[in-house]
Amino acid sequence: MDKVTALIVAAGCGTRMGGDMPKQYRRLAGKPLLRHAAEALSSHPRVTAVRVVIGAGQEELAAAALAGLDVGTLIIGGAERADSVRAGLAAVEDGVVLVHDAARPFCPPEVIDRLIDALGKADGAVPVLPVADTLAKGDSELRGTVNRTQLLRIQTPQAFHLEDLRYAYDEAGSGAPTDESTVMQHAGLKVATVAGDEALHKLTSPRDWERAEMMLAARMISRSGTGFDVHAFEGPGPLVMGGITIDHPHGLAGHSDADVVLHAITDALLGAAALGDIGQHFPPSDPQWKGAASDRFLRHAADLIGDKGGIIDHVDCTVICEAPKVGPHRAAIQARVAEILDIQPGAVSIKATTTEQLGFAGRREGIAAQAIATIRLPA
Repeated sequence: MDKVTALIVAAGCGTRMGGDMPKQYRRLAGKPLLRHAAEALSSHPRVTAVRVVIGAGQEELAAAALAGLDVGTLIIGGAERADSVRAGLAAVEDGVVLVHDAARPFCPPEVIDRLIDALGKADGAVPVLPVADTLAKGDSELRGTVNRTQLLRIQTPQAFHLEDLRYAYDEAGSGAPTDESTVMQHAGLKVATVAGDEALHKLTSPRDWERAEMMLAARMISRSGTGFDVHAFEGPGPLVMGGITIDHPHGLAGHSDADVVLHAITDALLGAAALGDIGQHFPPSDPQWKGAASDRFLRHAADLIGDKGGIIDHVDCTVICEAPKVGPHRAAIQARVAEILDIQPGAVSIKATTTEQLGFAGRREGIAAQAIATIRLPA
């Protein structure tokens, strides 16, 4: 079998989607959009390599989104899609290339099979869907309908023999079309069609994103987990709680920074995903965690859930102590926890209570926290 390289084009800015970052790096169901696309292609047994073309200045975002995946060296694209595809083709050695949009996160494996099989009788192949709606000409009023029986919606990935696609781009010169199959046709090469899939819908607008989230939500189940942690006061303050530093006469004793709030939430998340407890992931006997900031623990739990395709819906933590007073710091803790987990502050609840001067907390010997987390995981 020829080598099959999936070339994911992710160099755009995604401005129509809105937001403060290119859409290919926004999280969908706990994972960046780009990672969804890369995993769908890399998991196919006939795809032998995956390469990714990104925009200049996106290196850090792309590296984080693709961490742990074998995608080789990131390829820097150009101002236009054709420039980015050309850069990608130059980095591929031989065989078959599947050119795919990062904005199409879901690629059914059977579509890839159909594309590769079609190359036995054609220079290229594209997935297509029929046009279901009535099409018409007009502006403020209709000026006649268009026969849709020979019209098709073209999707990606699109499959080509590498040398044929390189030849087609050479023939096109500057100003090449934005669709690879069009470039091939202009060069006189044969492009076959195979059945596409509605799952390959391109995410362009906020409404597209909402639809993708609803589609994923229908495939997921809700899970909850609880966490509890306690630390004694020891030594001079300040103390760290909820990811922020609070002015207090005493700090908390612990192998790490003893952040009782983040520890409880971390355990709740790990429990919801059935991933053990914080001690299994960060043993207190391991010297590397001595004095470590607990935001690393919480982010690790979030990343593990993201790796399973999960979504963190809500976390709720109750702090149990006589002092310090949590109220003045509630908003800051809420914002910091949300930042670590990459969720909205409204999905984080921070509460406080006392034990009416009973027990160790009532005697001001330390602080306890209990948390519950609600997540969704693929069924």
